[in-house]
Amino acid sequence: MASIVKIWEEFAKIGKLGWQQGLFSSHGGNMSVKVGEKIYITRRGSMLGSLSEEDIIETLIDDIDSNICLASTEIVVHRAIYKKTSALAVFHAHPPIATALSMECEEIILDDSEGNYILKKVPVIATKRSVGSREVADIIPKYLQEYKIVMLKGHGSFSTGLLLEEAFSYTSTLEHSCKIMFYRSKGKGFFKNSNW
Repeated sequence: MASIVKIWEEFAKIGKLGWQQGLFSSHGGNMSVKVGEKIYITRRGSMLGSLSEEDIIETLIDDIDSNICLASTEIVVHRAIYKKTSALAVFHAHPPIATALSMECEEIILDDSEGNYILKKVPVIATKRSVGSREVADIIPKYLQEYKIVMLKGHGSFSTGLLLEEAFSYTSTLEHSCKIMFYRSKGKGFFKNSNW
């Protein structure tokens, strides 16, 4: 059985790294891990860059319990991902360059060597409501059965892994590759490239 202290330490480490890389705003993003029939997820409105042990909420994967009101607003999406994929960890962020690109294209094709090797391309999904909606919960898991990470148009990324560090690494790779594309274009015509 996983120790809540060990889980918190991993959340704190990944949250701090994500904040340092600029993958979300002060109170943006969320992450979770699945342990048996339980989910450990960041608290609604928590600061991922400076998490405390109280910011990790334990809730059930299926049933409604008293902790559900404390969990991230994206809990419905995390639950759906765990039910419909083999993921044991979910990392949701708002990487700024990738999010900007998502508003201009239907998929992000990564052509630098690392991005292409690890991710190749990232689908962009458009929904009417993007934050914690049932629509997102219904759509996202289908894509995450095939892809390691997906983008919600104008909102952010959802990535999965067997470990939280793995899910985080896919988001970090995506944003780094998008920076390379931006630098290569020197910002000129970045959002008008016909390949995106």
